[in-house]
Amino acid sequence: MSAAAPGLAIDVHDLRKSFGARRVIDGLSLQVARGEICGFLGGNGSGKTTTIRLLCGLLRADGGGGTCLGLDLLREAPRIRLLVGYMTQRFSFYTDLTVAENLEFVARLYGLSGVRRAIEEVLARIGLAGRRDQLAGELSGGWKQRMALAACLLHRPALLLLDEPTAGVDAKARREFWDMIHEMAAEGMTVLVSTHYMDEAERCHRVVYLAGGRLVVQGTADEVVRAARLVTFEANGTGIEQAAARLRHLPGVETAAVFGRALRVAGMERAALAAAIERLGDSGLTWQEVEPRLDDVFIHMLQGQEETS
Repeated sequence: MSAAAPGLAIDVHDLRKSFGARRVIDGLSLQVARGEICGFLGGNGSGKTTTIRLLCGLLRADGGGGTCLGLDLLREAPRIRLLVGYMTQRFSFYTDLTVAENLEFVARLYGLSGVRRAIEEVLARIGLAGRRDQLAGELSGGWKQRMALAACLLHRPALLLLDEPTAGVDAKARREFWDMIHEMAAEGMTVLVSTHYMDEAERCHRVVYLAGGRLVVQGTADEVVRAARLVTFEANGTGIEQAAARLRHLPGVETAAVFGRALRVAGMERAALAAAIERLGDSGLTWQEVEPRLDDVFIHMLQGQEETS
């Protein structure tokens, strides 16, 4: 049986998983500290969802191993499932049952005692008490998200695994959701959350980036940005859309994107970027080199993944 490293909620090594001839997870090693909010980044098909399902025991790894909450990933999967809250990408509850009825169903699946009290406590915590008798199918995206989170918390898990939990909800609902996540982490809960929103990734204590089923880079958001060694320039002025269209086709330019009234270009070679900007001639734009952002790095990594796939 694998020995759990002290202070780690997740400690897995060399995980491998294939579906037929397709290798989805290819030698993945991952450690997440107890009480940490770990952001899980990567393009579509990078292996994020499969990894989450391996960690909570819904899938069995073909190779490798380790521990989740101190329990052996391969031998003690049923016990792990009882200690983990897993929020899937899609809303998967009964739309013709009320919020409270759905939560009661989940509570009985876990064999909880004091079901009514557990439901009332989680409804109050997540801010759903006023909607307990509303049909789940009538909830907006943000309220469905809250209900799914409430179902994950009913059995008081030590680890939350959240798979793109805020996809499709508005900015206010996303911010409120993340405020709740930070409150729970402060109380000692560990959170592994996959997201495509860079503002959410920046709210994580640490981020890890997957490509081709392997962990490519990890660290704080600032550390990941520095490790990429990406060079970025920003311009202000008129005609930035036309300038962006021209720059995208020039050597050394990986991305050229308009953000409001600013144009940002990024690449790996400072001299090549400067030469591309010089080729614009007297475009009326004012340029300066700026620090790259996490979304710049994310796009850079996605392009690298596409080039090697």
